[in-house]
Amino acid sequence: MGCSSSSTKTRRSDTSLRAALIIQNWYRGYKARLKARQHYALTIFQSIEYADEQGQMQLSTFFSFMLENYTHIHKEELELRNQSLESEQDMRDRWDYVDSIDVPDSYNGPRLQFPLTCTDIDLLLEAFKEQQILHAHYVLEVLFETKKVLKQMPNFTHIQTSPSKEVTICGDLHGKLDDLFLIFYKNGLPSERNPYVFNGDFVDRGKNSIEILMILCVSFLVYPNDLHLNRGNHEDFMMNLRYGFTKEILHKYKLHGKRILQILEEFYAWLPIGTIVDNEILVIHGGISETTDLNLLHRVERNKMKSVLIPPTETNRDHDTDSKHNKVGVTFNAHGRIKTNGSPTEHLTKHEWEQIIDILWSDPRGKNGCFPNTCRGGGCYFGPDVTSKILNKYQLKMLIRSHECKPEGYEICHDGKVVTIFSASNYYEEGSNRGAYIKLCSGTTPRFFQYQVTKATCFQPLRQRVDTMENSAIKILRERVISRKSDLTRAFQLQDHRKSGKLSVSQWAFCMENILGLNLPWRSLSSNLVNIDQNGNVEYMSSFQNIRIEKPVQEAHSTLVETLYRYRSDLEIIFNAIDTDHSGLISMEEFRAMWKLFSSHYNVHIDDSQVNKLANIMDLNKDGSIDFNEFLKAFYVVHRYEDLMKPDVTNLG
Repeated sequence: MGCSSSSTKTRRSDTSLRAALIIQNWYRGYKARLKARQHYALTIFQSIEYADEQGQMQLSTFFSFMLENYTHIHKEELELRNQSLESEQDMRDRWDYVDSIDVPDSYNGPRLQFPLTCTDIDLLLEAFKEQQILHAHYVLEVLFETKKVLKQMPNFTHIQTSPSKEVTICGDLHGKLDDLFLIFYKNGLPSERNPYVFNGDFVDRGKNSIEILMILCVSFLVYPNDLHLNRGNHEDFMMNLRYGFTKEILHKYKLHGKRILQILEEFYAWLPIGTIVDNEILVIHGGISETTDLNLLHRVERNKMKSVLIPPTETNRDHDTDSKHNKVGVTFNAHGRIKTNGSPTEHLTKHEWEQIIDILWSDPRGKNGCFPNTCRGGGCYFGPDVTSKILNKYQLKMLIRSHECKPEGYEICHDGKVVTIFSASNYYEEGSNRGAYIKLCSGTTPRFFQYQVTKATCFQPLRQRVDTMENSAIKILRERVISRKSDLTRAFQLQDHRKSGKLSVSQWAFCMENILGLNLPWRSLSSNLVNIDQNGNVEYMSSFQNIRIEKPVQEAHSTLVETLYRYRSDLEIIFNAIDTDHSGLISMEEFRAMWKLFSSHYNVHIDDSQVNKLANIMDLNKDGSIDFNEFLKAFYVVHRYEDLMKPDVTNLG
């Protein structure tokens, strides 16, 4: 009887063990599927982000093209603005920017006292936690004072650590103030014993860029030897036009916003481009290339790098002997060379410009070699061999960079020689990624600290958080798809030899990648984007279901509407560049001339008569001018998303 009882217990134990193993295997598979879905969503976010940056970089070649051609369209003297090329000598003095702006007694926000102390840092932090706005007078004064100190600094800041004085390296913050608060809460405020390096991209995308910038600048002014600021690719006023910081400034500072933007342009140009820790760790925002010359970068006049979108331009056109102003506020001399204040050396050489582009925009890859960064459109991809070559050449041991969102907040590659650090958690969507920072001390291994700001979703299960990410990723991908509806439809029909309205998944995926160029796993995504019949064929017109671009007027051709929607960000930047008086209006003549240049440069095949017809319709009061901001806002996507928003519908796994 005892033996029978023992045998029963053994069988029960075996059954329990098998059940536990089955549950464990199921859960592992479940977690793996969720991770795969999360990975696909992040891939969509990143591919579209890089495609947008590629479009932004392409604007640089357009501006060069525009500078060479625009004066030939307008023969008369044109007083056109280019914020990017105003010289410091043309800037108004401090009185016009700071002292002439009074702070009224009714202002109940933080009041800074110069020279600043650590008390002002605390004051600012508490005010921003209460969502108060710093008065424009103080914003401008902080920027002026910071620029004054930055002008005395070298291109690369050299710092030393010790066991009692570690340095903290933070990556991209992108306007996410809660992440900065969390870093200071976990790691302490900047001080003489707690130095920081902030590695660029303080602004854009997030809604609190100016607050982050003010906290960093005030901390820098209090501890100029212990808080270090590196320039990122978003410390660039042309990037701000597309990615949100410009609009944030103009929204929060309606009266003095334009003054702040003018000062910011010069502030960016004086930011150091890198930090070297203990003579062995290079900290730069983007990366390197096989031609990176740190000796040259140490002596380049960094303040001449106004914007990545304003490359060095030199033409040999034979203009009139008198200088002409082109339509972007740039002066051409008799030889067609751009100049701003009569100085022939106002701009970097092409080689110097490319050197800075590489360190602000490049990304590491596992493959050896150095090749163009086709995803972003600027900088390069550099392999482990390039890393070893450059580090060895300059007796360095490690490269710390930022510039790329990583799911865990950091990533180590190239045999431990390259570290990516990214400090903006929830960058794409709530729950999409952690943030991280690094602590460095001479002679020790870098230590990584991760975190994630959590709000509404902190108590949601993982599946629900992944569902939220997926829905957002699919939404922005559908917007990309609808913007190329005409091109995709033609591509589908060319593959559809039987005129059945159906293609194989492989054919559909080929068309999607060929037209959109996003390098996405289209076959895996197909079940989320299209209807697939019982034979496994794609009903390709279902690629455009539940979404459309709203037409501002019914007379507009679909191809024109899609083109204007697709290029609306580029066109907004271009129109802002030629808006002389900041009125938001451009003449019909300017509109037609710019469109002719734009369509020629971007190889857009649309009949000019369609554009002229639409422009005439949009000139509502028939005064010969177009409100181009309202014009571009008229092109927006409408989602019919009732079914997609149900958690079980979207599944990228």
